[in-house]
Amino acid sequence: MEHPTHLLLMAVVQEQDLDTATKALQKIGASLTYLSSAGGFLGRRNATMLVGLPADKLQESLTVLHEACRQRIEYMTLPLEGSPMPMPAPVPVTVGGATVFALPVERFEQI
Repeated sequence: MEHPTHLLLMAVVQEQDLDTATKALQKIGASLTYLSSAGGFLGRRNATMLVGLPADKLQESLTVLHEACRQRIEYMTLPLEGSPMPMPAPVPVTVGGATVFALPVERFEQI
């Protein structure tokens, strides 16, 4: 029996977390698809997941995404300001995790 869809989660995740997040969400019965996207700040490849859920699966879905989409530290090289030579200085940047929006669904049809 199919569950009614009351919420649409839009989750922006790093591409390297996409497979883990997809499998975890499918295990709890969520229907989903994704679109390739790119981040504005670092220009990294991301995926925007579109996840249809019944209202009672929201917390479980957020928990699954929290476990599948870990934040991590990466080092970016930036030129030293005021240096006569452009020697890169590694700067730690936090990447990963997920940005999630939950939107109510007024109507859902599969055609």
